[in-house]
Amino acid sequence: MSGSTSSYEHKASASPRNRKLKSKASATKLNKARKATRNGSPSSPSSSSGSTSVPADDEGFLLQNESPLSHNSPLSDFLSPFRPASTQWVARYAFVSFALILRLAVGLGPYSGQGQEPLHGDFEAQRHWLELTQHLPMREWYFHDLEWWGLDYPPLTAYHSWLLGAIARFINPAWVALYDSRGLEDYDLKSFMRATALFSELAIYIPAVIWYVRWACKRQHQSPIAQSISASAILFQPALILIDHGHFQYNSVMLGFALLSIVNLLNNKWLAASFFFVLSITFKQMALYYSPVIFAYLLGTCVFPRINFMRLVSIGSVTVGTFLAVLAPLYLTAGGHANGLAVLQQAALRVFPFGRGMWEDKVANVWCTLNTVVKLKVLFTPEELQRISLLATLAGISVPMLVVFFNPKKHLLPWAFAASGWAFYLFSFQVHEKSVLIPLMPSTLLIAGVTNRSDENQRVLPIVFWINNVAMFSMWPLLAREGLALQYFGMTLCWNWVVGNFNMLSSRNGAVSNVLPRGSSLAARFWQLVIVSSYAAMLLVHGFELVLTQTTLLARFNVLEQWPDLVVVLNVTLSCACFVIFWLWCLVNLVLLRNVRD
Repeated sequence: MSGSTSSYEHKASASPRNRKLKSKASATKLNKARKATRNGSPSSPSSSSGSTSVPADDEGFLLQNESPLSHNSPLSDFLSPFRPASTQWVARYAFVSFALILRLAVGLGPYSGQGQEPLHGDFEAQRHWLELTQHLPMREWYFHDLEWWGLDYPPLTAYHSWLLGAIARFINPAWVALYDSRGLEDYDLKSFMRATALFSELAIYIPAVIWYVRWACKRQHQSPIAQSISASAILFQPALILIDHGHFQYNSVMLGFALLSIVNLLNNKWLAASFFFVLSITFKQMALYYSPVIFAYLLGTCVFPRINFMRLVSIGSVTVGTFLAVLAPLYLTAGGHANGLAVLQQAALRVFPFGRGMWEDKVANVWCTLNTVVKLKVLFTPEELQRISLLATLAGISVPMLVVFFNPKKHLLPWAFAASGWAFYLFSFQVHEKSVLIPLMPSTLLIAGVTNRSDENQRVLPIVFWINNVAMFSMWPLLAREGLALQYFGMTLCWNWVVGNFNMLSSRNGAVSNVLPRGSSLAARFWQLVIVSSYAAMLLVHGFELVLTQTTLLARFNVLEQWPDLVVVLNVTLSCACFVIFWLWCLVNLVLLRNVRD
């Protein structure tokens, strides 16, 4: 009898219902452990009888899934008062407020073209577009005085300028007076323009970052405070802050729309993802860097695990419909079919200026770096260079496209977006220094969701921090030219400190610094060598430039007279080499992670 009873109990315990009850009990137990962790550090088994103890296996699970940033950075110290469950909601307001303060502080400095006659710079370009969209009919926007900062961004940027121009015109019409406002450098105007960049980012980019981090950290069962720490590290990233709030542009709007598209993909909202990505492209054409991946991913979801024709039709309809909605005002206000087509054609020519050449200034991509040795513009015609760059770019994006098409998995998206972005930056036609922000955004997103499970997983943090520092270094010639040296060094040092890259300089309870990958494997040694040597090289380039600017040495050696671009060439070459290594690392991880389940 006892044998049959035992057999019955075994069968009962193996039944689907009992397995479900066991799973539910285990989940309840784990949730209690997490709740205890949120209210402070996990209690030890020897705690007093009145405290909530966390079983060793659950405590280990929680610690393994936490981010190294949660216990190994000043960010964790800054947000530690909000660890209790009753105050966790305050953490979001705290780090968003601090992110805005950083942007305001950078905004106190100079902007692009300040005091530089006759054309000034990007600040004047953005202000001028407010002016022309307020006073000219829509059909003239892409034709008007192209020598004075002609409009060269897609229609959504023009509509954004029109809205901001209407607000400026209401506050002070002199800021956008036709012709008379050109080159205006009024302090109140500067404050207004800085505010428009701040509120544009607050409305679109910052919420998108928070929503992405929430998904990435929840996937790894990380606590709400870990989400706040990861979001802070992303929002405090200095490159975007210095370009949008120092140099002055609205890149955060484009990046925010693209990130909203990613967030909707993560939540299986295909139509919303398509809508936001079209908004990103029609705000700034550089969002096309991401287009191969989102196309391949959406197509993959329509093919695997089974063909879903209705989803494909719905995605295509929303994409085409959104494009038509954005372009329609330009066409409908032109006064006839022929005029409408002419306006759209002119807008396309302004947005895609192939006639300008392969690059402007010196940028850390493959072509500009290669040109220091092989004079590409002498050996090839502009048309040949276009074809070469097209073929190289197609080759560079082929791996991320194929991986996400055959494996449309959510955790691959940041890797694929980063790989595609770097391929475009390194190999495409007509690249600017500021274009590094496009591959850098998804690269920085990799911060969210990093865990303590293995050396390989923890290796992501120092590599992502490293590529952010290299990206900042690559923009140094632009920022130095615009008088933003203080902001460059200040923001770079501040960000590296808060994310824990300087822990090696102080005692933090035996914590290991985030500056170098851990482990003794060949891969870890390789990255330690790359990161240390590149940081040393960057410091040497900065030191070399400082020495060369001394008048006594200049009089003796005349180095800058013989090689005026020497420092810039060193900067470009070093940065490009680092970018290529990081791009290859993204490709390798894409291939290795393709079979991991979401």
